[in-house]
Order: sequence, then structure tokens, then C-alpha cells
Amino acid sequence: MSVSVRSDAPARPPRRLSSQLFEFLGSMNFAIMLLVVVAIASVIGTVLKQNQPYQDYIIKFGPFWFDVFRKLGLYDVYDAPWFLCILGFLVLSTSVCLWRHVPGMLAEINHFRTTVQAKSLRAFHSHAEWALPEQTAAQVQQSVSELLGARGYRVRLKEHSDHRVLAGLKGGLNRCGYLFAHLAIVIICIGGLLDGNLPLKWREWRGEIRLETRDVPARDVPDSSRLQPSDNFSFRGNVRLPEGTTTNFLFLRLRDGFFIQELPFAIELKKFNVEFYPTGQPKSFESDVLIHDEDHLQQPLPATIRVNHPLVYRGYAIYQSDFGDGGSLLTMRAQPLLGQQGEAPQLQGRVGEKIPLKTPQGPLTLELDDFRLYNILPVPASEQNDPQAHGEAGRKVRNFGPNFTYRLRDATGQAEEYQNFMVPMRLDGRSFFLSGVRGSPAEEFSYLHIPADAKLSPDRFLRFVALLHDQPRLHALFTAAGESAPGLNAEELATVRERLVDLFLRQGIDAIVAQTRARVPADKAEEASRFFLELLRRSLGEVYIQVLREEGLKPEDGVADADETFFNDALNALSALGSYRAPFWLQLTNFEQLQASGLQITKAGGQNIVYLGFALLTLGVFVMFYTSHRRVWAWIAADGAGTQLILAGSGNRHQDAFAKEFDEIVRTAARRFGPPLAESAAPER
Repeated sequence: MSVSVRSDAPARPPRRLSSQLFEFLGSMNFAIMLLVVVAIASVIGTVLKQNQPYQDYIIKFGPFWFDVFRKLGLYDVYDAPWFLCILGFLVLSTSVCLWRHVPGMLAEINHFRTTVQAKSLRAFHSHAEWALPEQTAAQVQQSVSELLGARGYRVRLKEHSDHRVLAGLKGGLNRCGYLFAHLAIVIICIGGLLDGNLPLKWREWRGEIRLETRDVPARDVPDSSRLQPSDNFSFRGNVRLPEGTTTNFLFLRLRDGFFIQELPFAIELKKFNVEFYPTGQPKSFESDVLIHDEDHLQQPLPATIRVNHPLVYRGYAIYQSDFGDGGSLLTMRAQPLLGQQGEAPQLQGRVGEKIPLKTPQGPLTLELDDFRLYNILPVPASEQNDPQAHGEAGRKVRNFGPNFTYRLRDATGQAEEYQNFMVPMRLDGRSFFLSGVRGSPAEEFSYLHIPADAKLSPDRFLRFVALLHDQPRLHALFTAAGESAPGLNAEELATVRERLVDLFLRQGIDAIVAQTRARVPADKAEEASRFFLELLRRSLGEVYIQVLREEGLKPEDGVADADETFFNDALNALSALGSYRAPFWLQLTNFEQLQASGLQITKAGGQNIVYLGFALLTLGVFVMFYTSHRRVWAWIAADGAGTQLILAGSGNRHQDAFAKEFDEIVRTAARRFGPPLAESAAPER
């Protein structure tokens, strides 16, 4: 036995793929998903500093995560293709949503719903009813129309066969809040796409322009990496402008390179002004500039740019971002550390220049990187009572004077970075010239402490170093001592002492201990190490005594405590020379400071579009949350006993406020028609 079920209802045709796709694009779930991704990307773009040199990211995250984040485009989130694509889909989704719902909403604004029934109106929470035996339907209609009109309702009348409906409508703008809010999202996203350099990305993807990744001066940048003013709708770039110079371009840093962005005008820095606190920290700084624009200005436009007070000219905002060195002229003396004979050569160059040098280690290139007039650093605990220190106890800081940084690059391209202070620094009651060295920006500076003599100069230490490298004098000095040791005559012992000094200067004390343990049986290594270290110290002491004699002192009468302390500090400095990795110490002897103003110039082509979007969004939210779409109906019917009136209403928001308004309408109607009927007395229709 089989049972079959038959249906006469026609089968529903399958929906087309385009229709399903259209509905998906306009769905709320899809829009919310896009908004969540945009919010997450915005958080990343805020937390992770954008458009920094790739080397900085490598130092911060390491090679593995740097590469992962680079492939995800996290170093330039707002210009990343996936972010621009999401904004594009958000525009499309919101536009589809508007296309689907706005016509119905606009129709709803003017739809008065005049076909309601009396039974439906009695079911409303807010309603009232009158039986008016002495008034006609026309009189009631006129009174109710005036009543609703006085309260701001638009009124529409509909005549039916046995009754008439008077429909009142107010707050139709509430429906426009939805339109304004969604339209605002579209406008904001369009502004974001324009400010996201979409046209620039398109040209880069097509190969019309390319990033310059070489470290070359601006004049050597090819045309393929230069952008004309009309090429870029929106950008944010920086330029470092020394005093007395003029520029008509800036650098746009992107990923691992840059573009040169040409400007339709030129900026001349007349004077850079900076004020400092007593500690040397910057208090305020500003730039006095002239804007040169032959096409729009008969005379150069003078202006002063301060922090948080930018200059806006022809849609370009020029901000005071920072300041730095603009090419100060430095005079230095290359003090030898490897025993080079003759007077220390004097060098001169400007910050940013490269100077070729010939050294005992081969040819080197001196690259002058930066000069700082003030260096605000914490005061060591032992110097907290220094009258030049500022701040609370334990947190005092002091200006330690000028310093400069430079690199020494060999023929293979390897470089060491150095940071030298001009004046001696007070540490533990003694003065030292500090010179830091590091192999890469990821490392901290390791400082060589060169002791300063009583005249606060490095001369005694440099004479000590020079004598230690002077082999003939050193041999004569050790031979004249006439000392001998078991198994060694005076000449042989002098040779041993020379070798100890040479090994100490090249590799430090650890090398002496290591070689002793490698050449002496294990049971005698400790004793031999003590012997050689004591011999080394005695040898260095004799050389130091000779230095004191050459200064005119008489160490035979006794060595002062200060001179003994200097000797110990000098030994510490000598032991660090092996890791200093430079044939000389650059002593800054004079400088002519030239300051430069750091300017940031922006052009936001989509800025006004975004502002318009936010204005619409604010208006839309205000309308949706602070206005209510309210309806009031008057059902009027004539019968043998007079006229029957039913008032009812509803609002889509703020029900308490509408209930109060409806009560006011009922009270006003009661003054004209008398009190309304009780619900139990209302006739059924």
C-alpha cells in the first residue's frame, strides 16, 4: 500500500545567484563583519606606529615576525590593499542597503494609513472615545484637525462609506536618521579611500612610479620616484629644513623606501627659535618662514609655525613637528690610540658629510651623523649633590654638554657607530671623557671612559698610550730597569714585559690569562697568571712614572693619591681599548651649530568629505535617538444619536513622552467635547 501526497501549490522557482549575492551584500551581518574588521585594523594602526623605517621594525620584532607583519601590511595599515578593499566593500554593502530600504522609508514618511478600523484603534494603548450627540461629523473633523495641526501634526482626511478617518503624522524626519547614518558611512569610507592614496597605489601597481630604496640625495632621485603636486590627492610627509635654506619638496616615507613629493610652492626657513629650561630641555620652538609662490603671491608670505599652530596654505597644512641639526660645522682632533707618531690630525666637516680617512687599519670613511648641543641625562647617584643638577633627589638630571655621533665604515661596508661627549663627565668624584661604541642601533652603547687629568684634559692619558706603543722607548725603559727573573736575564725579561704590554693593549687582561693557561701546566697556571699580571702592572706603572716625570713631577718623592687613582682609571680604559675597534678617538674641539626645523606637511583631499560624513552621522544619530515618528488617528462616524469619535496614537520611540503628549491631546479634546467615555461604555462597531 502506498500513500502519495499531492499539492496543488505551485513550486517556488529557485532564486538566482545574482539575487542572493545582492541580498548578501546588503545584509546587516555582512556590514557588521566589515565594521568589526575596520575597527580591529584601526586599533592596530593606532597601537603600532606606522610608516617607520623597516630597520626599526626588524629591531623591535625580529626578522621572523617582521616578515609576517610586513606581508600582512601592518606597517601601513590604512594604505594596505586589504584595508582599502574592505572600505570598498563597506561602501558597496551600505549602498546596497540604502538602495533596498530607503524607497520604502521615504514612502513611509508620507504614508498616513487612513484605512484603519475602529476595532484596531481601540486596541491601542493610547486611545480615547467620545459620543457627541450635539455635533456633526464635519464639526468634529474640523475641531480635531485644528487640534492636531496646533501640535505640529500633518493631517490627511480619508472619506469612507460610513465613516471618515483623519490621520495625523509628525516626526517623519526620524526615518531620515537611518538614511543619514548609512549615507554618512558611505561618505566617510569614500573619504578614507581618497585619503588612503588609492590613486597613488593604482599608479604604483601599474608600474608608473616606484619607491626609491637607495640612500641617495634628493637631487639624485629619478623622475620615476618623484610625484608632482597634481599626482597625489592626499599625503603626509616630512622635511628637515636648515636655517637660511629653501625647499619645494618633501619626503614621503613608505614601507622600505620613499617618494619625493613636489610642492606647488617653496618654503624658506628664515630663523628657527628654541627656548630651553635651565636643565637644557626644550621649552618651546617655532619656525619663522617665508612662502614663495609666484603664481599666487606678489610678495613672499611671512608666517610663524608653532607646535599645535600650523600654517595652512592652499590646502596644505604645515606643522612644526621637531627640530635637529642642520649641518653644524664640527672641528675634531683624531687622537691616536694605536701609537701613531706625530701630532694628532685635525679634521673638519659638517653633519651629514662623509670624510675619507687613511688609518693603520686601512681606509675608513667617517660619516658625521648628528650633533646635539644639550644632553639631558640622569645624574649618577654619587653626584646627586651636584649644584648643576635639577629635580628631586634620586631623579635629578643635568645637561652633560655637547656630543656628536658618527660612523666609521671600512672598505667592506661594515660600520661601527660612535657617540662622543665634548666635555668630561663627573662620575664617582672623578672626571672622564666618554666615547660610546656599538655595532648596530639594536645594541646599547658601550662606553670607553678616558680619565681626565687635573687640567680636565685627556693629555696625560694620551701621552701614556703613546709611550706604551713606542717600542724603542719602551724597550729602553724596561732594559734600564735591570730587573731579572728566575731563568730570565734582564734583556729577556724586558722582552717579556714588552710582549705582555702589547698583548694587553690589543686584547686585554683576559688574553694574558688565557695564553698563560694554554702554555703552562694546569697545576702551575694559577701561580704563573699571578706572576705575569703582577709583572704587567709593574711594567705599566713604570711607564706611568715616566709620564709623570715628563710632566715635571717627581714621583721619587711619592705619588699623590689623585695620580694613583688616575693610574687605576687609565688601566681600566686601556683594558677596554681592544673592544673599542677604532684606531683613534675623535675629540670634539669646536663647533658652529646650525639648527634645522622639522616640518610635517599634509594634504588631506578627503578631509572635507570625511567631515561631511561625520556631520551627517551626528545628525542621523541625533534624529534617530532624539526624535520620534508619531501618528494620531481620529475615527469619526455619524449615527442616529450624533457623532462617534475615537482618538488613538502611537510613537516608535520615547513611549513615555508620547503618552504624555497624547494625554495633552485628550485633555484638549475634552475641553471641546467633554470627558471621554469609559472603556466599558464604549459601543462596539
